Amino acid sequence: MPGRGVFIAGTDTGIGKTLIACALLRGLADAGLRTVGMKPVAAGARFRRGTWYNDDVELLRAAANVDASRQVINPYCFAPAIAPHIAALEAGTAVSMSVIARNYARLATLSDIVVVEGVGGLLVPLGPRLSAMTIPQRLNLPVVLVVGLRLGCLNHALLTVEAAQSHGLRLAGWIANAVDPAMARRAENIDALRRRIPAPLLGVVKNTAKPDAGRVARALDINRINAVI
Repeated sequence: MPGRGVFIAGTDTGIGKTLIACALLRGLADAGLRTVGMKPVAAGARFRRGTWYNDDVELLRAAANVDASRQVINPYCFAPAIAPHIAALEAGTAVSMSVIARNYARLATLSDIVVVEGVGGLLVPLGPRLSAMTIPQRLNLPVVLVVGLRLGCLNHALLTVEAAQSHGLRLAGWIANAVDPAMARRAENIDALRRRIPAPLLGVVKNTAKPDAGRVARALDINRINAVI
């Protein structure tokens, strides 16, 4: 029987989706599950020894305990670190959900859980008729939202939740990631979100100069995450 999956969404770009995805891979593996990551679309890569390498994809591969090829984990990898629909257009490529779904199915047969990381926020375009949100919609994946704690996060988080709900996505929970170490009234902001987001808070990640997925995994409620996804 194919494994389960979860989609890691973010309130913005650069708010720690990859770190949280890697922490989930590590934590769920420590709980005895076979884990594998997936980054369907990545923008920002370097070409080496005949292969495109994206840093997020490499981190996901290192955090998982199931080995899979880069091409399956990351079917669409674009060189420039720009909006993915623009990168795809410049590369003469169209992002296809059928390709993403086929690769996801292969990963699901190898694992107990596939942690699928999005690109940017939920409404980031992937093409003329696709957005990042299309991925959890078509794959029927629950969403874990990573909220980057910084000024403006309340609006970003609540708009993302509203968009997810209006498009029929199931929000399994959210994780607060302290991306700004100088943020004022952090606890009050977390409390405001806790009272307004209709899903459980699954962990609060402290800011650190050297983020480590294993350490972050210990800040997450892995048992509850395993239950809600």
